[in-house]
Amino acid sequence: MKTLKNHLILFDAECPMCRLYTQTFVDSGMLDKDGRTAYQDVSEQMCPMLDRQRAVNEIALINQETGEVTYGVESLFKVFATSYPFFKGLFTFKPFVWIMKKCYAFISFNRRVIVPAAVEANAYQLQPAFKLKYRVAYLLVTWILTAAILTAYVPLLNELLPKGGTYREYLICGIQLIFQGFVINGIDSNKFWAYLGNMMTISFVGALLLLPALLIAQFVSIAPIFYMLWFMGIVGLMLLEHMRRCKILQLGWLPTATWILYRVLVLLFIFNQLI
Repeated sequence: MKTLKNHLILFDAECPMCRLYTQTFVDSGMLDKDGRTAYQDVSEQMCPMLDRQRAVNEIALINQETGEVTYGVESLFKVFATSYPFFKGLFTFKPFVWIMKKCYAFISFNRRVIVPAAVEANAYQLQPAFKLKYRVAYLLVTWILTAAILTAYVPLLNELLPKGGTYREYLICGIQLIFQGFVINGIDSNKFWAYLGNMMTISFVGALLLLPALLIAQFVSIAPIFYMLWFMGIVGLMLLEHMRRCKILQLGWLPTATWILYRVLVLLFIFNQLI
């Protein structure tokens, strides 16, 4: 594997995900040992050509010999193309580049709700820009995928949970967005989109944790109580994560209380076969 020499990649010190994958570049030999640093630690004198706000939104890669700067997916392509030159053709294929730019923006502009920063975050003056279209897209994607997994999981709970319509889980997840949205808007409207993004990340990760049980069900016949206990265990983890993220967002206990209330009401409606 060839190392991209004399280049410095700038990551977001407040983003655990950014720290992880740039450290992987260094540890794997794709970048020099000193080939990464936080953009928060880079002075204007160090790289006059750097667009600092753009570097906050899109990961920047600086050529330390020429001062040239690339951003976002182009930075990643440059790193990968050096280590894996057989991908160079793909990285210049315009349809692929367009798709990857959209995927990169989707993740980058939602990174703070996918993996939240620590409690002491937001201490730096420059913060990632908020793009409403990408946050709405994130909410829609996580809503659809979460509901789809839940729809596939519910049949495993037969005898324990009344069977619902095809779109029941989509309705439940969608109404939860609206329900909690009203709550957050009343508590702190400035954190409306941040909270909803975090909440849907929790729901989506919880749904992903159901996949091993769905896989087991394809090969082994197990009593429904097993799948109910699995589900309840995941709900417990989701509750703890919801509390943790609300603490980071400084929203207090009320959003968690209404999050629990909503789920209790949903169960009552299901057992009364109202949905």
